[in-house]
Amino acid sequence: MPSSDDDVILVGLGQMGSIFAHAFLRGGRTVHPVNRETDAAALAERVPAPALCMVTVGEADLDGVLESLPETWRSRVGLLQNELLPHRWEQHGIRDPTVAVVWFEKKATIATKVILPTPVAGPQATLIARSLLRIGVDAEVLEDDALVPALVAKNVYILVSNCAGLETGGTVGDLFENHRPLVDEIAAEVLAIQRALLGRPLKEESEILRVVERAVASDPAHGAKGRSAPARLKRAIALAAEHHVAVPRLNALARTHLR
Repeated sequence: MPSSDDDVILVGLGQMGSIFAHAFLRGGRTVHPVNRETDAAALAERVPAPALCMVTVGEADLDGVLESLPETWRSRVGLLQNELLPHRWEQHGIRDPTVAVVWFEKKATIATKVILPTPVAGPQATLIARSLLRIGVDAEVLEDDALVPALVAKNVYILVSNCAGLETGGTVGDLFENHRPLVDEIAAEVLAIQRALLGRPLKEESEILRVVERAVASDPAHGAKGRSAPARLKRAIALAAEHHVAVPRLNALARTHLR
């Protein structure tokens, strides 16, 4: 079967994978799913040049997937993970991925919930954005230089709500309204980690924090502490230590809430 611009490889078949499969299929694409049992090398021989190789696995599995991708797919990668910055793909030789900063969620017990429009940047940004719009998920195409601030905004939202949520529980609305000193301390430390990972200042910090506030205001009933909160806190502290970033508030949370 020859490859064509209609082919999309979809790596990962969880909740996010199901949404993106639906979106691509609605646009008339041929979706080739890849899970742990799939012989990716054999599939790459049949579909060597897809329009997109969309990787929808969780952040904990991302490195292994990128490391093992067939060579002909590596220039066609799409990403959507949380806690994502360029070093995550560059260390695997991925140079110009298409990246969706996902501001919607899908769980087994709820329909797709959109918090903010999903920004998308990269070579196939239009393909992804149009596909999401076909299934009623707001999306917008970004210029490439706007991608990093968009990623950082999502990272701050996720890490602040999850890490602070270990202390407070409740919702993000309650967290941001009634525990503001804690929010501000953790946000400052998370931004310091992001700057260290990027190796540069973030002149867009004010806009980044405004995006976080808009996300909270859009869905104030969103739970602050997800199942991944302890793992996110551990990763943040490990990255801070690796890059010599002082994070006293995160360390204090770890002493109390991590065993």
